[in-house]
Amino acid sequence: MANKGNIPGGLTETRMADDETKKICNKVVQDAQVKTARNYVNFEAIAYRSQVVAGINYFIKVNVGGSDYIHLVVFEQLPCHGGEYILQGVQQGKTLDDPIEDFLTN
Repeated sequence: MANKGNIPGGLTETRMADDETKKICNKVVQDAQVKTARNYVNFEAIAYRSQVVAGINYFIKVNVGGSDYIHLVVFEQLPCHGGEYILQGVQQGKTLDDPIEDFLTN
């Protein structure tokens, strides 16, 4: 059976957050605060998956303090379209053990 992360449009395996993922979170933290009506003191990327589309979707697990987590979907536009990061969705009430999934299409 083929790994969906290896086919176009499939999600990669879950990876530990790296400097790029942390940079993406820093760019969308204010948008996440607006969407959730919360002010986060802690906003630390923990893990992520990505999906190549007409740009890149990042599905990111973020620790927002203690044992509280949220999941983000952030779209990175292609450079020819501005290369901006756009917060597409937020799931609240997550735990460290919750899998990172595409919650926009499920």
